[in-house]
Amino acid sequence: MNWGKSIILVFVLFAGFIGTMVYQMTRERIDLVSENYYQNEIEYQQHIDRVSNARLNSATTMTYQADQQQVVFVLPSALQKGEITFYRPGDSKQDFRVTITAQHPIRQVIPTKSLEKGNWRVQFTWSDGQREYYKEEQIFI
Repeated sequence: MNWGKSIILVFVLFAGFIGTMVYQMTRERIDLVSENYYQNEIEYQQHIDRVSNARLNSATTMTYQADQQQVVFVLPSALQKGEITFYRPGDSKQDFRVTITAQHPIRQVIPTKSLEKGNWRVQFTWSDGQREYYKEEQIFI
């Protein structure tokens, strides 16, 4: 084989490799952090206020009990409404929310037996009627 054919063969193999990589990259699914990312960015100051309010109010705790496969929330007595979001960074299809109202007990237990193994972010947003609060913890199931 002479040099001319070898150079052409290398170019063809390189183009095939690049084409394969482009095909693989277009087939890869990419989940955004949230669907309305830009609107959430605009409202970020409210989020900062919620986090600072939660730091001042230590009446709420989240505890992951791996041996019992559950997450236990101790809720404040002044809670009017709230929402617990289980956010899976790797797969947004597994995300789910639990709504909490004032009629729920002070202690909320959410089983984790049916959740996929891996990294989860548990986000808890609640209101006492006057202020809003936000707390987030990362758990590994």
